Amino acid sequence: MNDDRNEIAKRQKAVALEQQGDHRDIPRITASGVGTNAEKILRLAFDNDVKVRKDEELVEILSQFEVESLIPIEALNVVSEILCHVYHENIVLDEARHHEMMKEENRE
Repeated sequence: MNDDRNEIAKRQKAVALEQQGDHRDIPRITASGVGTNAEKILRLAFDNDVKVRKDEELVEILSQFEVESLIPIEALNVVSEILCHVYHENIVLDEARHHEMMKEENRE
């Protein structure tokens, strides 16, 4: 059983993206790793409440590029869709937090 987990960990890949400034700016690759490094990238993301999406085809494309590279045109459409989803989820989360704060204030 441990051998299966070790084999999966060796094959696991992760790529981190960041989009600075305006939502129209092209995101860039900020981290890329395989195996233990991929696990570290994912652990950092989860520990910092960063949205994570599992997409094996996209990570295969993005892992071919150097860290600090802009997202290639071939992957830009998929990345744009993911970012739209992330932005929407962030708005929903902010609204929920605001609603909870208002409820707490009304209780006092």
